[in-house]
Amino acid sequence: MRVKICGIRRPDDALTAARLGADAVGVLVGQLHPSAHFVSAADARAILATLPPFVSGVLVSHLSEPSALLALINQVRPAAVQIHSPMAVDAVAQVRRLHPGLTLIKAVHCDQADPVALVERYAAVVDGVVADSSNPSTGQVGGTGLTHDWNQTARLVQQSSTPVLLAGGLNPDNVRQAIARVNPWGVDVNSGVKGSDGFQCLKRMAEFIALAKSDEGRNNQPSQRR
Repeated sequence: MRVKICGIRRPDDALTAARLGADAVGVLVGQLHPSAHFVSAADARAILATLPPFVSGVLVSHLSEPSALLALINQVRPAAVQIHSPMAVDAVAQVRRLHPGLTLIKAVHCDQADPVALVERYAAVVDGVVADSSNPSTGQVGGTGLTHDWNQTARLVQQSSTPVLLAGGLNPDNVRQAIARVNPWGVDVNSGVKGSDGFQCLKRMAEFIALAKSDEGRNNQPSQRR
């Protein structure tokens, strides 16, 4: 089971997540909704530069214009990009053409439109999708702390050939139940491992990663396509 810790804002937290067994660390750059999880492009680059080999640094952005996202990619230099906006398929394809070595991940919101149809539209130009929750009352499209219908996400996993990372309201108390219900390729957590100070909590990260990677939490999903 792959684990991504998202919303990292300090280099030390990125290193701690990696040492605890995280497979990927996400930094949020390009703020288009209310959130305290975003950092500058310069800070994001510094955070990802601290990661050891084989831990993927992920640029997570809500920008919809490919030119703006491409500028961020050049500044941050991530190993992967998570597009958390309704960027058009042809625009995502443009990013793919210009950065063929990047892992591209597209967010879909399982509490909104039909996620299966949406994934089918992007399947040819991305390496994976994040099944996330939104919060219409706050305008947030990620980091909401809200779960969605896991039965719907399980159907997405069953019907899609694209690897699916489960996000949205995950925490140490529910991650094993979520994995058992959905059988995702990986899990993605942000607010569920935060401490009272708003930063990642070592104890919660350790619990989450250990539970997600426990024997009870393993699955048989195929490895990533690219």
